[in-house]
Amino acid sequence: MITVVLADDHSIVRDGLRALLDADSDIRVIGDAANGREAVRLARQLLPDVMIMDIAMPEMNGIEATQLIREASPSTQVLILSMHSTTEHIVRALNAGARGYLLKDSAGTEIADAVRAVHAKRRYLSQKISSTVLDGCASGRRRTTPLERLNSREREILQLVSEGKSSAEAAAVLFLSPKTVDAYRSRMMQKLEIDDLSGLVRFAIQHGITQLE
Repeated sequence: MITVVLADDHSIVRDGLRALLDADSDIRVIGDAANGREAVRLARQLLPDVMIMDIAMPEMNGIEATQLIREASPSTQVLILSMHSTTEHIVRALNAGARGYLLKDSAGTEIADAVRAVHAKRRYLSQKISSTVLDGCASGRRRTTPLERLNSREREILQLVSEGKSSAEAAAVLFLSPKTVDAYRSRMMQKLEIDDLSGLVRFAIQHGITQLE
């Protein structure tokens, strides 16, 4: 039996995935999470065989969560399920440790096969991902993105700030002091050469750290 945890901030998506997967006798959904932090907690607690993870989620996006899950539970294979099909999103997900990448509009026909493949430690990429994108993922010659200038803590703060959280609110989530959050934010803006909060929010949306509702 392959155990699965679902992570998506939309309950209707989680319910639909659960219905699809529970129809297969060899797959069982044992938990679900509405944000990346909750997904990491459940991975540590339940140690599922497979974590199905959206990228755009509140508090912590799926790519950051993937890296933490792979560190906390190396036996858990991560399958990204996303609407994003750009080379940047796919490369970032695979570099974070995801075993597979499936587009949401293909979930109905591919999800069970994708779960079985990543559980067997085989790479799975959605059939709708173009050969151009695959070539970009496979090639070692890829363009470095500005996001890669940031460390993991700076990316966490980028997401929380871009979601509208104050320094005090972000500090409470990360168990830091507001002064420390302000210092990270200042250094992050210098690295990105961004002068104001609105520019920071635009950057976060453009690079899939957060999304417009």
